[in-house]
Amino acid sequence: MKQYNVAVVGASGAVGEELFRVLEEVKFPVGKLLPLASANSAGSIVEFNGKNYTIEELTETVFEGRGIDIAFFSAGGNISAKYAKYAVESGAVVIDNTSHFRMVDAVPLVVPEVNPEDIELWEDTGIIANPNCSTIQMVQLLKPLDDLYGIKRVDVSTYQATSGAGKAGMEELVRQMQDFFAFKLDETKVEAFSHQIALNVIPHIDTPQANGYTKEEMKMVLETNKIMHSNFAVSATCVRVPVLRSHSEAITIRFKEGVDISVEKVREVLKDFENVVLVDDLENNKYPMPMTATDTDETYVGRIRKDIFEPNVLHIWGVADQVRVGAATNSVRIAQKWIELED
Repeated sequence: MKQYNVAVVGASGAVGEELFRVLEEVKFPVGKLLPLASANSAGSIVEFNGKNYTIEELTETVFEGRGIDIAFFSAGGNISAKYAKYAVESGAVVIDNTSHFRMVDAVPLVVPEVNPEDIELWEDTGIIANPNCSTIQMVQLLKPLDDLYGIKRVDVSTYQATSGAGKAGMEELVRQMQDFFAFKLDETKVEAFSHQIALNVIPHIDTPQANGYTKEEMKMVLETNKIMHSNFAVSATCVRVPVLRSHSEAITIRFKEGVDISVEKVREVLKDFENVVLVDDLENNKYPMPMTATDTDETYVGRIRKDIFEPNVLHIWGVADQVRVGAATNSVRIAQKWIELED
């Protein structure tokens, strides 16, 4: 099997670390590996396939002469904005896990189960964008339902884990819970989020926008339509919850007029869709939860029910591991599809 030289930018971060795990688990054909990060992390060691690799500092020239085929970027939008072009100029395809390139018209925004054909557009810029974590798991559920009935509108409320804010977010939740049990919660530090996250929910993720939504919410609106090549209405309310990993979503879907939903058909198409797992047995307390999804590569769906007032409205509940499905795993799946197309 042909091997590919791989660079990981953000090698010391939560998503970077997960990328190494996923690449190992899927036996990705890695030839040379180049882990990259900021000067602060340069010199640290990462382990991959039983070997130790030293993290190098990301610079404008680090890709030159290294023969990198695929460069995963997971170090923040500002880093991608500055350094992705150097990876592309060196001959690599960049799979970017930040928000920087997502809505650039010439850059494909890809969830391989939903729009794998868009990967072919990578040559225009040398970049393929990985969508927002909450968008990825939602469109995996919307795609088969849109094919079945035709979607008119989607309303989603998210319950997003602290992993969405990286290591700092998860560590802050743990530290605040420790402070709570030590009766020191009134002294706890609030740094990663706008308010205390322990024993709380925060209906505010990312920066406020002029229309009253947040940037995170607008990502879900805009990215969904770009990925699905659709123009149906989407409205999102994004909420941070005191969970370490895995985002949950309550999704209400309005289909086209005249549709009379069959819950049985809905369950069937979701169950058969790639990388979606149906867990829907309310009477026996079986439904997706963060504990169900964490450390897995599937999107779980349950609580499927037809609206009691309108026959063309459906309600579902979806959960997926944000660090894996919402970031590392989707990036690796993009790379796998890219290799298929190149071969």
